[in-house]
Parts: sequence; structure tokens; C-alpha cells
Amino acid sequence: MANIKSSKKDLKRNAKARVRNQATKSALKTYVKKAKTAAAATTADATVVQTALTAAVKALDKAAQRGIIHKNQAARRKSRIAKAANKALKAETASA
Repeated sequence: MANIKSSKKDLKRNAKARVRNQATKSALKTYVKKAKTAAAATTADATVVQTALTAAVKALDKAAQRGIIHKNQAARRKSRIAKAANKALKAETASA
């Protein structure tokens, strides 16, 4: 344990930030998972897929802007879910 007052304060601040960041990262995983499952659904509805994709992209951008995840990681995740969504939408229009 730190002896210096400012170090103790830093430890408290870091612990609070860690908890906050963990919550955000967990929420990101949920958004991405929802977008992937919406795209992977056999009867992929275009509006559901688009809504899930938009929510996930917004959350990823916010997390990257706040420094919770790296901007390249956010870009990679957005690219992957967009790719899955486009594939699902293309399959839907081809079958219709």
C-alpha cells in the first residue's frame, strides 16, 4: 500500500475508473453481440439489423473517444459487424 497521500488518492481514482471502464466494455460486448445475432438470424429483418448496427457503432465510437478502447479496435469491431450486417441484408434481398 502506498504511503504518500497523493498515491493513495491515485489508487482510489484508478479503482473507480477501472470499474467504470469495465461496465462500458461489458456494454460494448452486449451491443456487438446483439448486432451479430440480428445479422445471423435466419429471418433477418432489415430494420432490426440496421438499428442494432447503429447502436453498436455509436457505443464503439463513444468508447473510443473516451479512451476506453483504442480507436483501431473500435474501427475493427465496427468493420466486422458492418460486414456481417451487409452480408445478411444482401442475402435477404436476394431471397426476396
